[in-house]
Amino acid sequence: MIDLGLKGKSVLVFASSKGLGKASAHAYAKAGANVMLTSRTLEHVKDAADEISRDAEGLVAYQVCDVSVKADIENVVRETSERFGGIDVLVCNAGGPPPGDFASVTEEDFEWAFQLTLMSVVRGIKAAYPYLKTAKGRIVIITSSSMKEPVNGLLLSNINRMGLVGLNKSLAHEFAPDGVLINAVGPGRIDTERVQSLDEINAKKQGISPDDMKNQNETAIPIGRYGQPDEFGNTVLFLGSGLNTYMTGQHFLIDGGLTKAY
Repeated sequence: MIDLGLKGKSVLVFASSKGLGKASAHAYAKAGANVMLTSRTLEHVKDAADEISRDAEGLVAYQVCDVSVKADIENVVRETSERFGGIDVLVCNAGGPPPGDFASVTEEDFEWAFQLTLMSVVRGIKAAYPYLKTAKGRIVIITSSSMKEPVNGLLLSNINRMGLVGLNKSLAHEFAPDGVLINAVGPGRIDTERVQSLDEINAKKQGISPDDMKNQNETAIPIGRYGQPDEFGNTVLFLGSGLNTYMTGQHFLIDGGLTKAY
């Protein structure tokens, strides 16, 4: 069995009560890490922690945190360090901003998406970096396939994901001398509530059923199906593990070959 070097390590996963964040937290917990889960909703994050704890090899804790609020981020970083003795891996994640095109989104929408999608990552890294530097740790940014190729109808996401590309590349150069590696992972169509919701919106626009919408989308994916959250979580796990010793500043797509951009 391959040793991922994660037993007893401290991992903080933002926005981890469901979807990609939850799958990532679950992967680390099964690998023996001590994992802190967060969510804006206490009930959701408690349920997720209870589920993950059933087959966790390490400790699982949870805390309410709205990643668009600086104080919440700083509080959960401090709590994670106090509870687990530091932070070895930071997984930055946030729910996607609402869909819309340029004609429909407002200036307030732009500002909120900026705080949620980009500034949550900036603040999370700033708060956690002293611990990550001590641990020579790892940072994984969960973003979107739109960091490589814009997605129609997701203007707010497209703009801010591109910003995360610049952040990732810049910080890789700044952090490497401290032994801290940072990478970004973008999902394509992974079968989560977020993607199901977008399918429902697009199906309504086209006057078809959500199932037909999903079937239509799957025909464009070379592998021929939506990905599963655990398939995505395994990539996030690898990038934060002891097996990743030389990759930093990279942008990985988990999309079944859907995205054509380099």
